[in-house]
Amino acid sequence: VFSYKGINKSGKNVSGTIEASNLNDAKYKLKQKNILIESLKVKKSFAFKKINFRYKIKPLELAIISRNLSIYLNSGITISVALKLLSQNYKNNKKLFAFFDSILSYLDEGKNFYTALTLQKIATLPEFYLQSIKVSEEGGMLKEVLSELATYLKEQDRIKKQLISSLTYPSFIIVISVFMVGFMLSFIVPKITAIFTQTGQELPKITELVINTGNFVSNNYNLILFFILLFITAFTFFYKQNYTFRYKIDKFLLKLPLIGSIIHQNELARFAYMNSILIKSGVVVTKAFKLSSNILKNEVLKSIFTNATKKVVEGEKLSKYLEYNKEFKIDTPFIQAIAIGEETSNLSNVLSELAILYNENNQNKINRFLTLLEPTMMLVVGGIVGFIVVAMLLPIFSMSIQ
Repeated sequence: VFSYKGINKSGKNVSGTIEASNLNDAKYKLKQKNILIESLKVKKSFAFKKINFRYKIKPLELAIISRNLSIYLNSGITISVALKLLSQNYKNNKKLFAFFDSILSYLDEGKNFYTALTLQKIATLPEFYLQSIKVSEEGGMLKEVLSELATYLKEQDRIKKQLISSLTYPSFIIVISVFMVGFMLSFIVPKITAIFTQTGQELPKITELVINTGNFVSNNYNLILFFILLFITAFTFFYKQNYTFRYKIDKFLLKLPLIGSIIHQNELARFAYMNSILIKSGVVVTKAFKLSSNILKNEVLKSIFTNATKKVVEGEKLSKYLEYNKEFKIDTPFIQAIAIGEETSNLSNVLSELAILYNENNQNKINRFLTLLEPTMMLVVGGIVGFIVVAMLLPIFSMSIQ
């Protein structure tokens, strides 16, 4: 990456960065842009930044870019002109502006859009997105596929935001509840305990339990917080780094009532929709299955569909493998719909309909789950607080009777 300062054809001072294989290549690219060079040098950067700190384009951002590109291409202009027009909307975003500038540099060299996207080093793009661009560009369907990709990315972003929004209130209740119970055990219970100690009264078992718990929390809250943070850190580390551990956790989640069904159907919807886009783009079925399997997040389902892809390459039907696999039982209506699509050679449309159906079903289940979660949390918290209050009041009532 080279940084430059110069004067453009309008006589204005300009500066920025440009990707090139060497200094002469950078000079050539700037000359192509009609920029008179005042200074040109390699931009200093740390090696680890090149590897780990590429700009990650958000799904909604990528959806808007794809939608606008599709609109521009539909109007009859070339991809280069479309990208130049689009880049003007991102002058205030240095990373995205550099992203477009880098792509345009490779297009000016005669490379196609897919190659330019893979060669640029500014931002990371999903593999399924790149493969869709590659095949659609070869088949002359770029504007149609860009529109499909925009719809898919926007829908995924909508679902994610809706889920986060729906979980905000229950999460708030859980956090407040934990602090409230912790406060009672750490500060309220020890003060009441002092009264019982002075009287020398024999205490009921549940009162002793609450007092002992309160004393433990009060005396060891730093240690408790440390072990909670340690557990969360260790769990996160092993989940990310250890495949066996991640597989077992994902399998456990799939077996949970309601939550397992939500995860299951969400992954099936993701697989179906991605495949419908790829197959419409002209990607061969086996490659489409492989790419779609890689975007699944649950390791159990990812393993099933990855193995299924291998069997499809060998000539077996996807529906047959899914029906008889022993790792996890895939939803029967999903398998039946796949079988119909395979028999009628209309797999793309069937998968598209399946994705819509499962997304709608999942939304209903999520709403039902959140509706049940709130009163359940209130009951649990109320039960814990009630238990503490009763445990503290029992000795007081005994003293009053005596």
